[in-house]
Amino acid sequence: MAGIPFDQLEGSIWLDGKIIPWSEAKVHVLTHGLHYGSSVFEGQRAYGGEIFKLEEHTKRLHASAEVLNFTIPWSEEQINDACKQMLVENKLTDAYLRPVAWRGSEMMGISAQSNTIHLAIAAWEWPSYFSPEERLKGIRLDLAEYRRPDPATAPFKSKAAGLYMICTISKHAAEAKGYSDALMLDWQGRVAEATGANVFFVKDGALHTPIADCFLDGLTRRTVIALARARGIDVIERRILPEEMESFEECFLTGSAAEVTPVSEIGPYRFTPGEISKLMIEDYMTAVQPVKQELLVAS
Repeated sequence: MAGIPFDQLEGSIWLDGKIIPWSEAKVHVLTHGLHYGSSVFEGQRAYGGEIFKLEEHTKRLHASAEVLNFTIPWSEEQINDACKQMLVENKLTDAYLRPVAWRGSEMMGISAQSNTIHLAIAAWEWPSYFSPEERLKGIRLDLAEYRRPDPATAPFKSKAAGLYMICTISKHAAEAKGYSDALMLDWQGRVAEATGANVFFVKDGALHTPIADCFLDGLTRRTVIALARARGIDVIERRILPEEMESFEECFLTGSAAEVTPVSEIGPYRFTPGEISKLMIEDYMTAVQPVKQELLVAS
């Protein structure tokens, strides 16, 4: 798949209730979602033929659309079924899925209340967001110029496409300097998240992570918190100032695409991937695997 543009991949895509060839999944250039960011999406992974936390992702997709003041005209059950169908149609077992909903092209302007709401679901093979070599030694992050906005100025609880513009800018700037990603601060200058993943730190055997009150409270973030607490590891959600990073021992990112990825460097701060990072990687990769039902045979 490397080097092939996404619009030239082979397979099928679910679009507005129909399964169509991948190459035919197109929208008009005057689509409102393209011009004004009136689009919401999800990113989720399938392991062993089952989509991890599918119901939660679909519920959040509907909730994201409601925040942007539009209603997706397919039920959660219909979307869940369509996601599963895309795995079967494309003969995938371990895959990444991208449901996306957007306002169409009937009206072009800020107001577009009569526009049709469209929904598409694509699935493809996508290995870990970062290379295995990077994950083992810990990836390097730059400090982003742009910050996550004040929650009074942006609908941060929605996984809205428009909110990722500054993430793309920040990641591109970091990559141009040789980094894998960038850490973003919030509007008050406190640690927030990476461009597409939440962040955790380790100190004295406990996990520290920023309060998710101006950025998305990721489903992987919640999963890792639950896994850590199940192991008896303290998880402290709090405000973290950038200079505190000097005192942390380990750091890792979490997200559906990133999974659990250790970090070795954020700007001038250094971390050593250690036991807790390793445990969280192992526990998460165990948690995402389908539960195999053992057949009970009467003796």
